[in-house]
Amino acid sequence: MMLNETIAHLRAAHLMVRDASEWDALSAALVDAYAANDEDLVEQLLPQFLQSWRTVTRYVLRDTFDNAGISVADPSDPWGIAILTSRGVTAEPLLCLPAANGFDAPGITSIEGRRLLTFPETMDHYAESLTPLFSKQDA
Repeated sequence: MMLNETIAHLRAAHLMVRDASEWDALSAALVDAYAANDEDLVEQLLPQFLQSWRTVTRYVLRDTFDNAGISVADPSDPWGIAILTSRGVTAEPLLCLPAANGFDAPGITSIEGRRLLTFPETMDHYAESLTPLFSKQDA
């Protein structure tokens, strides 16, 4: 399976579960809960948010990743989707990245110095994470 084909399957699988605005609404609700310091709401939303992303990768995309020769393991980062490995190369797509000013960004809503990505940003980051797992001729 080629990189572009894998990325297309990746996007389609996530959109089959929820449309982009629903994925973004989950992120926004979680950011709002963190911004309000509502620990009860964070505890309610966070596991569902993480599990949604991880379930699509682990189960819905199983055949896609198998066909591409990519193994899927549990993430090591608390905001990771999964650890993906192919031909000795490993990648871990994340649901958030360091905030614009790093981990100490005053004046912005961040989660442990991170910024949750929107659905398009997550798909772009996921695609970037997949790229090293494919050889140049598979791209």
